[in-house]
Amino acid sequence: MSGSVYKIIEVVGTSTESWEAAAKMAIETASKSLQDLRVAEVTKLDMKIEDGKVAAYRARVSLSFKYHS
Repeated sequence: MSGSVYKIIEVVGTSTESWEAAAKMAIETASKSLQDLRVAEVTKLDMKIEDGKVAAYRARVSLSFKYHS
Protein backbone atom coordinates (compact mmCIF):
# COMPACT_ATOMS: atom_id res chain seq x y z
CA MET A 1 0.00 0.00 0.00
CA SER A 2 1.49 3.34 -0.99
CA GLY A 3 0.44 6.79 0.10
CA SER A 4 1.66 10.08 1.40
CA VAL A 5 1.23 12.15 4.53
CA TYR A 6 1.03 15.94 4.48
CA LYS A 7 1.40 18.46 7.27
CA ILE A 8 -0.61 21.69 7.25
CA ILE A 9 0.51 24.89 8.95
CA GLU A 10 -0.76 28.45 8.96
CA VAL A 11 1.37 31.51 8.28
CA VAL A 12 0.46 35.20 7.98
CA GLY A 13 2.06 37.44 5.39
CA THR A 14 1.85 41.22 5.42
CA SER A 15 2.27 43.89 2.78
CA THR A 16 1.63 47.60 2.45
CA GLU A 17 0.69 47.04 -1.21
CA SER A 18 -2.00 44.33 -1.49
CA TRP A 19 -3.43 41.06 -0.20
CA GLU A 20 -1.82 39.28 -3.15
CA ALA A 21 1.60 40.61 -2.16
CA ALA A 22 0.94 39.59 1.46
CA ALA A 23 0.08 36.02 0.44
CA LYS A 24 3.11 35.85 -1.82
CA MET A 25 5.34 37.04 1.03
CA ALA A 26 3.97 34.34 3.32
CA ILE A 27 4.68 31.59 0.79
CA GLU A 28 8.10 32.82 -0.26
CA THR A 29 9.26 33.25 3.32
CA ALA A 30 7.93 29.85 4.42
CA SER A 31 9.55 28.14 1.44
CA LYS A 32 12.98 29.15 2.74
CA SER A 33 12.66 26.78 5.70
CA LEU A 34 10.02 24.27 4.57
CA GLN A 35 10.63 21.67 1.88
CA ASP A 36 8.25 20.18 -0.64
CA LEU A 37 5.43 22.74 -0.33
CA ARG A 38 2.40 21.46 -2.23
CA VAL A 39 -0.70 23.61 -1.72
CA ALA A 40 -1.40 27.10 -0.41
CA GLU A 41 -4.89 28.19 0.57
CA VAL A 42 -5.72 31.75 1.58
CA THR A 43 -8.05 31.30 4.55
CA LYS A 44 -8.48 34.86 5.78
CA LEU A 45 -7.82 38.39 4.60
CA ASP A 46 -7.72 41.41 6.88
CA MET A 47 -6.15 44.85 7.18
CA LYS A 48 -4.21 46.72 9.81
CA ILE A 49 -5.70 50.17 10.40
CA GLU A 50 -3.76 53.18 11.68
CA ASP A 51 -5.26 56.66 12.05
CA GLY A 52 -8.33 55.57 10.08
CA LYS A 53 -6.30 54.42 7.06
CA VAL A 54 -5.14 51.04 5.81
CA ALA A 55 -1.58 50.55 7.03
CA ALA A 56 -1.08 46.95 5.89
CA TYR A 57 -2.82 44.05 4.18
CA ARG A 58 -2.60 40.66 5.88
CA ALA A 59 -3.22 37.24 4.40
CA ARG A 60 -3.53 34.07 6.49
CA VAL A 61 -2.37 31.14 4.40
CA SER A 62 -2.63 27.40 5.10
CA LEU A 63 0.35 25.61 3.60
CA SER A 64 0.67 21.89 3.10
CA PHE A 65 3.90 20.06 2.56
CA LYS A 66 4.87 16.45 2.29
CA TYR A 67 5.85 14.87 5.58
CA HIS A 68 9.06 12.86 5.33
CA SER A 69 9.75 10.25 7.97
